[in-house]
Amino acid sequence: MTEHRIPKARTLLAILLSLGVSVAVADPPRGDGPRSDDARRGDFRSDDGRRGTPRPDDASRPNPRPDDARRPTPRPDNARRDRSPPRLEPGYRLDSRYRHDRYYPPRGHYVDHLPSHPVVVPHRDTRYYFHGGVWYRPDGPRFIVTAPPFGLGISILPPYYTTLWAGGVPYYYADEVYYNWRPERREYVVVEPPQEADTYLPPSAPEQLFVYPKEGQDEQQMATDRYECHRWSVDQTGFDPVQPAADIPADQIETKRADYQRATKACLEARGYSVR
Repeated sequence: MTEHRIPKARTLLAILLSLGVSVAVADPPRGDGPRSDDARRGDFRSDDGRRGTPRPDDASRPNPRPDDARRPTPRPDNARRDRSPPRLEPGYRLDSRYRHDRYYPPRGHYVDHLPSHPVVVPHRDTRYYFHGGVWYRPDGPRFIVTAPPFGLGISILPPYYTTLWAGGVPYYYADEVYYNWRPERREYVVVEPPQEADTYLPPSAPEQLFVYPKEGQDEQQMATDRYECHRWSVDQTGFDPVQPAADIPADQIETKRADYQRATKACLEARGYSVR
């Protein structure tokens, strides 16, 4: 039977070829038979014949990430901010005269912008700016740390100052500047330094109290409140810690000083400060 089928198949094939009918031999299905080297390597040829390695689309990858997930997550400003105690700017100097012990920028130091809420003090044909015991004046588009001229008056003292006496007159000192209270002008006036031989520094001063604002008071308001509470405490106790206590017996000085400190503390706390 098989021998008769083969000639018939050959005859049928010859007839089809003579009639111009093309005969195609089907490729074996995938998985049947060995694959080529390219197929085993996973290579492919694109439409233009170039060889490449197919890559799955992002959607077919396991756990595709959106664009935002690929970028590093920015940290908030608070995370980048140094939470250590603030450091002094380079070049600041310590003023230790009369045990003042405060840091200030040097004279001649330039800044592009003034500190917040400075006190503006016109003097002759120049406008001076006062903040934290430091004086500034314009110099072109910038501001320079300067010494205030003698005779310039201001209604408040620096937030931190040292009181000394010379010739029975109190002087208020900060950042190499001396101030005198002038009642006729009702302001503190910048004056020349007193004679060193006549200078007396009391062993204690009212600014030894540590005062912290609780209601957002700025430095200028704080300086005003401290001075007014100082004057009120002196009137209440009859003791002025910045004045030589020559007329008070030595065994009563500490008691008077404690009374004065309590009065000052009560006055400042009534004005919205925390006092230690």
